[in-house]
Amino acid sequence: MNEDDASRGADAPPELVQLLTPEGERVEHPDYDIELTPEEVRSLYRDLVLVRRIDLEAVALQRQGELGIWASLLGQEAAQIGSGRALTDADMAFPTYREHGVAWCRDVDPVKLLGLFRGVNHGGWDPKEHNFHLYTIVIGSQTLHAVGYAMGIQRDDASAATIVYFGDGATSQGDVNESFIWASVFNAPIVFFCQNNQWAISEPLEKQSRIPLYRRASGFGFPGIRVDGNDVFACLAVTKKALEAARTGQGPTLIEAFTYRMGAHTTTDDPTRYRVASELEAWKLKDPIERVKAYLFKNELADQEFFDSVDAEADRLGADLRRRCLAMPDPEPLDIFDHVYREPHALIDQERAQFAAYLEGFRD
Repeated sequence: MNEDDASRGADAPPELVQLLTPEGERVEHPDYDIELTPEEVRSLYRDLVLVRRIDLEAVALQRQGELGIWASLLGQEAAQIGSGRALTDADMAFPTYREHGVAWCRDVDPVKLLGLFRGVNHGGWDPKEHNFHLYTIVIGSQTLHAVGYAMGIQRDDASAATIVYFGDGATSQGDVNESFIWASVFNAPIVFFCQNNQWAISEPLEKQSRIPLYRRASGFGFPGIRVDGNDVFACLAVTKKALEAARTGQGPTLIEAFTYRMGAHTTTDDPTRYRVASELEAWKLKDPIERVKAYLFKNELADQEFFDSVDAEADRLGADLRRRCLAMPDPEPLDIFDHVYREPHALIDQERAQFAAYLEGFRD
């Protein structure tokens, strides 16, 4: 791997919308800006720290055999918290399987996320209650669901929008490109939020596109914007503007949050097999939490007591999450068939009977 590969994405592209530098300096942007009170900044910092703690605890639980798998969001907290806090209660979010930060913003109990990866439920939360859809494992399929939901909003003449999350690798999927077409043709009130974390499992970004991903939107007839995905201020400002455009009949927007996956694709992955340590070290200097912490310190908006209190809260959250995860009751094996469909279904009934017969064989 050459030197250019080793520093992949470490230098900010010139078209990047950024409001907070990696050093914690506030900068202005003529089209995307936002006024935040000291309390709002402290709240965003708290969100970032707590969500990272949830993620780290989940990784530890998986390593100890308590979860089957986990998809870490490490390094992508600002993209998720910034966009998640831009949503109104009426807006609907469609995640992949990594949007733990958005789930936090939608008041989904973190232990319900763990239930899915522990294999004790099919999702664990009510999408209607939280306006946050169930996690989607099939790459890109949620974009079509989201466009359909957005078209329903449009026909109901509701003051709301839809946001759908996906990664850079998903942009190569047919479902995603089909959803772009439908959203554009029907002027659907939707924001496509692509977290470009540079790697689609082991494939680098250059294997997905020869142009920046946000520029693909112009080919489908709607605007695209690239934002610093490690800058929670910029992600909040850009997403708020795109959602407002969607709600007011201006149609879809593609946001490319330029970020980096600090950990493995999932806990079954070993990123040291396909990327070099120097690339990771370069991106550590852009840590989304540290830049907000630096901003708070430099502007005397928080003292050490505040940071210590957030860290203590994170530790309590991690301990509570672990305790409740381990306390989850193991369901009966046949319960897996109970909530696949709302009504009885012939194929599910057949599969249940076959599995019951298989289990019965162990009683002999």
